[in-house]
Amino acid sequence: MGTGRRGLITIAVTVVCAVTVLAAPGTAFASPTPAPTPSASSTAAPIPVTNKDLEAVRKKLDRLYHDASVATDAYNLAEDKSERQSAEIVALAQKIVKGKKKLAELKKRAGSAAAAQYRNGGLPDGAHLVLSDDPEEFLDGAGRVIQGERATKGLLGELNRTQQDLEQYAKDASAQWEKLEANRKDRAKAKKKIKKQIAAAEKLESELEAEEKERLAELERQAALRAQTEWLDSGILDAIDGEASAQGRKAVAYATAQLGKPYEWGAEGPDTFDCSGLTSQAWAAAGQPIPRTSQEQWKQLKRIAVEDMRPGDLIIYNDDASHVGMYVGDGAIVHAPRPGRTVTVAGAGSMPILAVVRPDI
Repeated sequence: MGTGRRGLITIAVTVVCAVTVLAAPGTAFASPTPAPTPSASSTAAPIPVTNKDLEAVRKKLDRLYHDASVATDAYNLAEDKSERQSAEIVALAQKIVKGKKKLAELKKRAGSAAAAQYRNGGLPDGAHLVLSDDPEEFLDGAGRVIQGERATKGLLGELNRTQQDLEQYAKDASAQWEKLEANRKDRAKAKKKIKKQIAAAEKLESELEAEEKERLAELERQAALRAQTEWLDSGILDAIDGEASAQGRKAVAYATAQLGKPYEWGAEGPDTFDCSGLTSQAWAAAGQPIPRTSQEQWKQLKRIAVEDMRPGDLIIYNDDASHVGMYVGDGAIVHAPRPGRTVTVAGAGSMPILAVVRPDI
């Protein structure tokens, strides 16, 4: 590419490429060609960064932020699982406390029964009954003896069941702790990857001058416009005429009220959002809880044909369901794009559509 600042951009892209492919097992790549040693003539005037160079930067940034988005989904899923497991551990702990109190009460009752038998000379009630000389007392007590035997058996059975329940609660709590620890490690791993990808992207962008950043932003807009135009040229918008449901209107109202708020990975509002944090909170505000991540929204919510979508439906993007936006009508979505951007309106076809899902079936 040459020397000077343009050469620095090339080196930055190459370094970031290396950071990216290290995370992809089995990927082979050539070592970057060392930049030529600056000569006296090269310092006279910097070689301008061309649009071709910036297009390479744009594609590399897209990839880095895409990978950060995938890691964010993994982080959010682990976080969601950890919250559920923590709640389950608390519930199990409450059951254990309650079970121990019940066991103590049952043992107290069993002790009282044993003490009563001791006071009767150690003979069971049946023996006392047989030794009675009074027929009426015998007949009267026979029923009480049967009831007492049943109560004793019931007491012992309840003691045994309570003890077994406590043992099972302890096993379940131990299993949940193990899962909780595994998810903690998953969160830490995903967090590390997110920071690594975002740091690499920020470093790449930091190599650009203000004018070059403006040109880069323009290239991003042009790429999105080309994709949206191609989508609209298919005639798809002519087939989309669904009206939002009452809940869908509430979800759209919530999402659009967040316009201009910054993207932040792992955030669910109220001041910052990531992509699925925005959509999940919008539908929660509409009274319909949905999965936290874009991948789980894609897996668990009902799929809808693109031509049948209506405002409030969620559009899942990319082959790995790594991004999500909410359809608001007229071929547009509201979404939280990526770090460094804010919640905004974009073309529904400006990114590769994987599926459309509907929360309120």
